[in-house]
Amino acid sequence: MNLENKNIDLFNPFILVFMVVLFIAIALPMWYFYKNLPSPSADLFIYIALGLLFFALGIILSNFLVSKKTTSTLRADGSFLDKIYLKDNISIDFNRNPKKLSLFESYSKKEMVLVSIVLFGILLQVINIIHLGGIPLFSATLKAKAASKIWLLSYIIFLPFINILLAGFNRRSHYLLLFLGLLLFALTGYRTTPIAIVLSTLITLYYTRNIKFKYIIMIIGAMVVLLLAIGFIAVQAISWQHWHLNAIELVSYRAAFTLNVLEHAIRNQFSTAGNLFYSTLTGFFTHIDPRVLVGQATLARDHSITSTIFGPALLDFGAIGMVVQMFLIGFILKSLHSIQKHKKEIFTAFYGILLAQSIIWIETGPTDVVVWFFYLIGIILIAFSFYKGFMIEN
Repeated sequence: MNLENKNIDLFNPFILVFMVVLFIAIALPMWYFYKNLPSPSADLFIYIALGLLFFALGIILSNFLVSKKTTSTLRADGSFLDKIYLKDNISIDFNRNPKKLSLFESYSKKEMVLVSIVLFGILLQVINIIHLGGIPLFSATLKAKAASKIWLLSYIIFLPFINILLAGFNRRSHYLLLFLGLLLFALTGYRTTPIAIVLSTLITLYYTRNIKFKYIIMIIGAMVVLLLAIGFIAVQAISWQHWHLNAIELVSYRAAFTLNVLEHAIRNQFSTAGNLFYSTLTGFFTHIDPRVLVGQATLARDHSITSTIFGPALLDFGAIGMVVQMFLIGFILKSLHSIQKHKKEIFTAFYGILLAQSIIWIETGPTDVVVWFFYLIGIILIAFSFYKGFMIEN
């Protein structure tokens, strides 16, 4: 199989299914080889399969609604009017005037604004680290304080705008901004934020640049090393925990433990009765950690615990809540995926962000208010495209 073939879409939403299977495979050694954790029951795999089935149904419905037919109307100034039709499907054609591509070679006002916003996001993270008085990656005490309101604002600004900048403007200096932001977020000791930055920008560049497959593999390899390094260093910095596992074994243990927590969530459906979702939306401002609620509901511990992408919905609303959640995630991702392949820029940027965050959710679960915020923007972008299609057609 030639992976350089443009007909092969490496980052279509179905990659989430593959990543779930990979996550389970990573957990297997801890269950059946090291036997550090109890092996799961059949219920675990049944519920995961059910969730993935409805995720696939969401993708299929989106495919049914969103078409690949394209048309374009020439404007008076010689540029093309982008048209979106919502009938059986959506059709978009975003042919660009080749002469206008030369604008990317010199700074435009739009590019300068985007660079300024990205720099502001980076500055906020610098201020956050200075305010902490040290590097959280090497201190569990500082890490607990690192996710401040300044950190949240910095992340909300940096992640989308670096993706929009990279999607719209091909300039080497922008990769320096990407690296600087990545470094600063990695120093906070949290794995999810730097992984989201690397993965989302990789997806964005995949759809807006002609990236060879070997470079994609290299970037993914670097991302794996980053994940292992940050996770291992952060764990070693926790003075009250003592681990005898190496970095790779620790990843396997984390995956197996998280899936064991999911099994407890399956047994304790409806136990949080919506409090998890509510605390996810309000917890940052009320200092309630939704993952602590997961720990209380599954293992009766007041610890921050993850339960996979399926766990929180099961604890809040049972199997019905889980399948509805997975169906909607599949529908939203596929709809945005179809639109961004033609529209690019902000649409591609947010598809990259949502897909990256959804992959991260495979372990952490949807307990981050900032990700729901990004999903809301994604829904608005989809709705705008559908509305625009109706208006043009009518």
